[in-house]
Amino acid sequence: MSDELVFPLRTIHLDFHTGPDVPDVGRDFDPKQFAQTFKGAYVDSVTVFAKCHHGHLYYATNHPARHPSLPQGLDLLGEQIEALHSVGIRAPIYISVQVDEYAANTHPEWVALTPQLQMVKGGNSAFFPAWKVLDMSSPYQEYLADQIAEVLRIFAPVDGLFLDMCWDQPSCSKWAIDGMKAQGLGPREEADRNKYARMVAHSYMARFRQMLEDAQRGHPPAGVWFNSRPKTNLHIEKKYLRHVEIEALPTGGWGYAYFPYVARFVRPLGLPTLSHTGRFHKSWGDNAALKPQAALMYECCQILSQGLTLGIGDLLHPRGVPHKATYALIGSVYKHIAACQPFVMGAKLLSEIAVIVDPALGDRPGPSGLGTVRALQQLRQQFDIVPPEADLTPYKLVILPETTRADDALRARLQAFLQSGGALIVSGPAALDQDGQPILTELGIVAHGLSPYTHVFLRPTDAINQGMADFDTVMYERGWRMTPAEGARALCGVVEPYFQRTYDRFSGHDYTPPDKLSSYAAAIQHGRAITFAVPLLEAFGKHANVPYRQILGNCVNLLLPRPLIRDQGPAHLEATATRKGNTTIVHLVSFLPSRQTDTAEGASALDIVHDPFPLVDMPIAVRLDAAPSRLTLQPEGKELPFTYEDGYAHTQVTVLNGHAMLVFE
Repeated sequence: MSDELVFPLRTIHLDFHTGPDVPDVGRDFDPKQFAQTFKGAYVDSVTVFAKCHHGHLYYATNHPARHPSLPQGLDLLGEQIEALHSVGIRAPIYISVQVDEYAANTHPEWVALTPQLQMVKGGNSAFFPAWKVLDMSSPYQEYLADQIAEVLRIFAPVDGLFLDMCWDQPSCSKWAIDGMKAQGLGPREEADRNKYARMVAHSYMARFRQMLEDAQRGHPPAGVWFNSRPKTNLHIEKKYLRHVEIEALPTGGWGYAYFPYVARFVRPLGLPTLSHTGRFHKSWGDNAALKPQAALMYECCQILSQGLTLGIGDLLHPRGVPHKATYALIGSVYKHIAACQPFVMGAKLLSEIAVIVDPALGDRPGPSGLGTVRALQQLRQQFDIVPPEADLTPYKLVILPETTRADDALRARLQAFLQSGGALIVSGPAALDQDGQPILTELGIVAHGLSPYTHVFLRPTDAINQGMADFDTVMYERGWRMTPAEGARALCGVVEPYFQRTYDRFSGHDYTPPDKLSSYAAAIQHGRAITFAVPLLEAFGKHANVPYRQILGNCVNLLLPRPLIRDQGPAHLEATATRKGNTTIVHLVSFLPSRQTDTAEGASALDIVHDPFPLVDMPIAVRLDAAPSRLTLQPEGKELPFTYEDGYAHTQVTVLNGHAMLVFE
């Protein structure tokens, strides 16, 4: 029996959080209609509910937490699984972990406590309608384990488990305090409470993974996913997993910057990965609103282009009938994804650049991570995001953004990488150690301390000013002063202002105007290393000033003069290269999210996509080892003319629906 996990491409995460006061759970459920709805929408996997956040169960059980209005004769989960299997659709099972209102109300002593001995609850008020959070160091863990064991006993072999709400939850309950003391930790210390919370999470993750494996013995393997965990800790936590699921609803609070950052960190791990977006206009629970078709198409094609499989969140009405309009929307997108399947399954992403990030910063990219990802995407560079201990040998260039501070081990690895012919770009404070000195002599820089000016002005030399105006551009963030060491050269000069702006000495509306070119450099090259004395990536993430991206791009071109992709498309175009056997596939994704809401009076910002952004006769060149025998635009199957010169296949492409693939055979 193969130990390889069979993984779906087009999934649905079917939310079913149904309060005890809803009177008609499952009343209109029809197994055949249920299954055919998903089959007709090109779905190949549906995650269905055993237990929701309300703590209620939806299968044949004598447990008192069974939903009170679920008819006695209806095994809703069992019939859903049977119906889906009858049409060849997988049915992983959902179980809520740290959120269980039934358990919290019947055993309030199991609820996690703050240091002030207040219950941990959304909204921080007894009268706010929100979930309480359970303490996994309390007897609740045994209560939950019994429920998981019952589900596995009834439904094994299962297609997988989705265990939700699994973040590190500190608690000051008597069980948590005793547990911390037993581990030699100090309950009064926040850092120790956080450390213990992670220990508890890892303990139950190992336990539940083993329970699943024991139940599956003699059957094909099934994945277990612990949702709400920090994705940047997956290089450690992957030992508990067979696959990864990324929850990233752009309009639901994650935004359009979250997924590209996390996906590029997760994909080098080598685990099958799917990413959830949602059909909701906003977020989970926005069950009576559908997002525009173009937005759903963009989100799904972006996921596909990152080498991941698809998940779309939906919320099943309590009566148990999927809505036709919802699956007309989902089907219109999944039909396109199904047509792309032959070209994506088994394809491997091609990356030449590694961006090293500190996993302790968490999943949110922050200005530095955001600036790095957006700049490299807009430059059409192929890159991964990796932790400091990652293998760097597959890459040609390493980028160290401002928020990554190199310890001795990383410095040694970067030095070895340079000595083996690799290239390095270091931005801002990442180039200096805690004493303000260069982290590597190979950088070829001399540091002169923090700049006395909050704003300086960048003047690129001829080496990196291609495509830029003859204009000194402001750097909005404070940097430090540096000069080239022997054998190094300045790539970008620093023009300093007349004086630092203060309350009693200022000129004009904002910063002081530029004076003259100083002796300091904003960018220095020494061999195959380039250092920025200004936080260029962070500044691009904060201010989106185009010259910052141009400077970065021209510096990358010095170190990687032959990128995988060259094109003349718009800045927002996302182009991703993959390879399948001897075939190279380039995804072209062209949509443009725009801010559509007013953030006044506490309203949340919402970016929406209404239409695809057409590409018309766009020139593009792709680096290939040999001339291809054929070029097609997929999934429509259109043959494209091309030329092959200097190691690049050149063509022009028109894409009107927002996504297509260039397939070089």
